Amino acid sequence: MMGDSQLIKKIIQGYATGHFLMDEAGILGWYTAPQRTLIPLDDRFHYPRSLQRVLNRHQFHTAINQDFAGVVYGCANREVTWISSELIEIYFALHDAGWAHSFEAWQGDELAGGILGIAIGGIFIGESMFYRITDGSKVALVKLVEHLRQQGFMLFDAQLNNPHLARFGSYTIKNDQYQRLLTQALRSSCRFIPDP
Repeated sequence: MMGDSQLIKKIIQGYATGHFLMDEAGILGWYTAPQRTLIPLDDRFHYPRSLQRVLNRHQFHTAINQDFAGVVYGCANREVTWISSELIEIYFALHDAGWAHSFEAWQGDELAGGILGIAIGGIFIGESMFYRITDGSKVALVKLVEHLRQQGFMLFDAQLNNPHLARFGSYTIKNDQYQRLLTQALRSSCRFIPDP
């Protein structure tokens, strides 16, 4: 599976049509939703003042793909998870092929939190996030939005909404509107990892 470029191509095509992979009750399959959640990349993005104080202290630094495995396993390590061992293997294959990435927050040499996602064209599809140190994933999210803006990304797809994301300005749109935005974003050729 790890070397099967055709399978990787089919998976990327699935994401590019607006579907996402989940493991439900031990069955890995493609899913979609009548509404999609986006993290705004414009001035609608916001976060609590308490987090700004954390950012001002510069107690965290960020990295890309420094510990991809740590982020994948961190995201999967919870009582109820949709990230099965089969899906973990797929994420590693997508990472090896340059599609899947981890955006990480570090405190010293300790991984504090991170976000796992897939970058295609001008869209970043956030698959999951986790933290080990308080505010780790929140800092990663703020810095990821800054990074996506700098790289010219058009969409940050968070798939499903929750109260945590709502604190950052997340919003939902109907699937037909999402499909139109997705088509536009896929025409863009953004680089998630900036040129050296």
